[in-house]
Amino acid sequence: MKVAMYYSNHDVRLEEMPKPGIGKGEILLKVISSGICGSDIMEWYRIKKAPLVLGHEVAGEVAEIGDGVSGFKKGDRVVVTHHVPCGECHYCRDGNETMCETLRTTKFYPGGFAEYIRVPAVNVQKGTLHLPDNVSYDEGTFVEPLGCVVRSHRKADIRKNHTVLVLGSGLSGLLHIKLAKAAGCARVIATDVSESRRQAAEKAGADLVLDAADDVPAKVKEFNSGRLADRVIVCAGVMPAFRQALDSVDRGGRLLFFAPLRPGEELPVPVEHIWKNGISIVTSYAAAKDDLEEALMLLSSGSVTVSDMITHRLPLKKAGEGFRLFADGKSLKVIIKPHQ
Repeated sequence: MKVAMYYSNHDVRLEEMPKPGIGKGEILLKVISSGICGSDIMEWYRIKKAPLVLGHEVAGEVAEIGDGVSGFKKGDRVVVTHHVPCGECHYCRDGNETMCETLRTTKFYPGGFAEYIRVPAVNVQKGTLHLPDNVSYDEGTFVEPLGCVVRSHRKADIRKNHTVLVLGSGLSGLLHIKLAKAAGCARVIATDVSESRRQAAEKAGADLVLDAADDVPAKVKEFNSGRLADRVIVCAGVMPAFRQALDSVDRGGRLLFFAPLRPGEELPVPVEHIWKNGISIVTSYAAAKDDLEEALMLLSSGSVTVSDMITHRLPLKKAGEGFRLFADGKSLKVIIKPHQ
């Protein structure tokens, strides 16, 4: 079978690999749609593991069923997630499923930018969802990224009366905007350095869109009746965004660090200011099955729409072009179609 082998963001090659065999409890998935994620282009994180087949936002058709599989049959339309928690360890029992060691070691083989993938038994049991008829395969690739956003909003305790500030309007930022609007948040403000992404944020429903180079805290106050934001979500993994977040959160507010900084980068935190003003800082990583199920419900019900965010659909042989477009900021969402 054909795969897109990743060597770097600007070196992704069409190569041949044997079609995976499956064992007991496993399924073979024919990949119909696979999305390029922002984490796929974190070259500092990915290149040390190269060459490898990336791709974890996957929707497809069940091609083969292993012995002992129940609940799925050949031809089923499904979404498959690569990382799944065990549900039994200390972290899972404590509601921190994404800290589970099983979640951090599970994956399907070889990766979503391939014609077929082998889905291990644990992923079949804990990370495979039926795709409703009214959700396309392309839309299905958003279940995992939207699930991550769903989980983060719960951790940040985002409520209807809140003013939410989203720093960075790439794909994840737009999903945060859409989910906050779907939840009925009082005001949603977005920023970005890119004019095209600011336009996308406005289209996604943001009530106010700012250039990230502006005096964002001052403009938030002006728009928000003299107050800073109740919740600030950092979706841009750059130091200025983190510093801006610290300056933009209101008393009693909460900062959500959704994006990471590079390894070794350290953020100076004004502890006295945080303490005196009752500000909380939370992070969120990955998603668990409940989050994915909620994301799928939001897509199926039309509460969150994602088709307008897809800027490119490319065959597997053009996966390298997709990576370049995404890495160079020339796309919002690239869907790879391995069988086109």
